[in-house]
Amino acid sequence: MDWATGIMVYFVIWWIILFAVLPLGVRRVENPGRGQDPGAPENPQLLRKAIITSLIAAAIWIAFYILHEADIFDFRKWSGRY
Repeated sequence: MDWATGIMVYFVIWWIILFAVLPLGVRRVENPGRGQDPGAPENPQLLRKAIITSLIAAAIWIAFYILHEADIFDFRKWSGRY
């Protein structure tokens, strides 16, 4: 796997994990002000969630890389074009 493919795979994994992490710990605003969405989170903690997402995605990417380099997880073999 070259570096460009590795970055793209990491990005896809990161994006999927982000959507899994976003709803964690969300509390709605109790008394929304005028013009404020009542479903908006009170404190979204986006930086914390981005860091958690990055760590989980890195662990999954490392596992994917190891499996790919060991030819355990090879899409070319699965497609029958090997």
